[in-house]
Amino acid sequence: MRRVLDGLYDLAGALAAVFLVALLVVVSFQVLLRWLAVPFPGATAYAGYCMAASSFLALPYALNAGAHIRVSILLARLTGTGRRVAELWCLLVASSLAWYFAWYAIKAVRISHLINDVSQGQDATPLWIPQLAMAAGTVLLGIAFTDHLLRVALGKETAVPDAGAVE
Repeated sequence: MRRVLDGLYDLAGALAAVFLVALLVVVSFQVLLRWLAVPFPGATAYAGYCMAASSFLALPYALNAGAHIRVSILLARLTGTGRRVAELWCLLVASSLAWYFAWYAIKAVRISHLINDVSQGQDATPLWIPQLAMAAGTVLLGIAFTDHLLRVALGKETAVPDAGAVE
């Protein structure tokens, strides 16, 4: 199961990188076409979709890689049971919030699809399509936080590095 979850987080990170490259391509084409006086309708919206997809899909990968910005100075200074309880509390709150956001991200995709909501830009893209990446990223983030919560609860690891590593 560990390999499957790590593979899932890595896949999300790879997809985030693909969308980041797509953002570069869209913006580069927009600049080039503007220089050639050729219109590129919807380029700004497409760049925004790529940026959102990249950001949300990178969340679980970054969490699993330990790259999220965390205020761990207090946790790193705690020891024993106090540290374990604080880590579990933080991961429980983070997991709950991630699943809360995932629920509403999925709901947004569903509603956008049901009402045939489209973007207001020149592209008129059905909004549920770019919202899928947000929903996938938040669901994977919920899975990642729950995974970390269970690992800490089972005593397999700690959520923050030792105090010496914080310096």
